[in-house]
Amino acid sequence: MLARKYAEDRTGLLLIDAFNDFLSEGGKLWPRVQPAAETADLLGHLRTLLGIVRRAGLAVFHVPHRRWREGDFDRWKHPTPWQLEIDREGLFAHGTWGGDWHADLAPQPGDVIVQEHWGHDGFHSTDLDLQLRQRGIENIIVAGMALDRCVAATARIGVELGYHVTLVRDATAMLAPEDAEPGSEGPPIAHVIVTTQELAAALGQP
Repeated sequence: MLARKYAEDRTGLLLIDAFNDFLSEGGKLWPRVQPAAETADLLGHLRTLLGIVRRAGLAVFHVPHRRWREGDFDRWKHPTPWQLEIDREGLFAHGTWGGDWHADLAPQPGDVIVQEHWGHDGFHSTDLDLQLRQRGIENIIVAGMALDRCVAATARIGVELGYHVTLVRDATAMLAPEDAEPGSEGPPIAHVIVTTQELAAALGQP
C-alpha cells in the first residue's frame, strides 16, 4: 500500500516521449521495444494509466523529445551517443508519422505540452520545472519511454529538484533490455515505484 496521498491539485503525470517511433508498429524503435512491451502489456498499461489520472482530475504533462530536423547536430563538438543515433536514424523526425504522438496517448484539451528536450532529461533547457511549479505540482508520476533513457533521467532530476517522484514500472520499458535496470545501482530515480494497479488504488480509482 502507498502511504503518500496524491492530492489532486499537487500531483501531475509526466508522459515522456509517447511517439509512434517508440510505441507503434512500424516505428523505427518499435522492433527493439516490442518484446518487452508486449510481455508487460506496456500500451495497455499506458492507456489505463492515462484514464486513471484523468478520472482522478490530475494534470497531464506531455514531455516530448526534440523532433529531429536535418542539421540539428551539425558542428556540435560533443553530441551524446543517443543524439548521434537520433541523427543517424532520423528518429522522431519533425513532420513525420514517427515523430507524432501515439494515437491513444496524444494530448487532450487541458493537457500541458512541455518544450522539447534535446538530451535525456526532460527538465534541462525546457519549461517543465516552470510549468509544474506555476501549477503547484509537488508530486510527479513518471511513465513513457524509455526507462533506460529519458524516463530515468527525468525522474532522477525530479528527485534532485525536490519533487516527490513516483515511477510506474509497468507503464515504461527499456530500449536496451540487455542493460541493467536503471535504479538498481547508483542514485535512486524515484521515491516510490509502483504498478498501474497500485497507483489506481492509491488514487482511489477502480
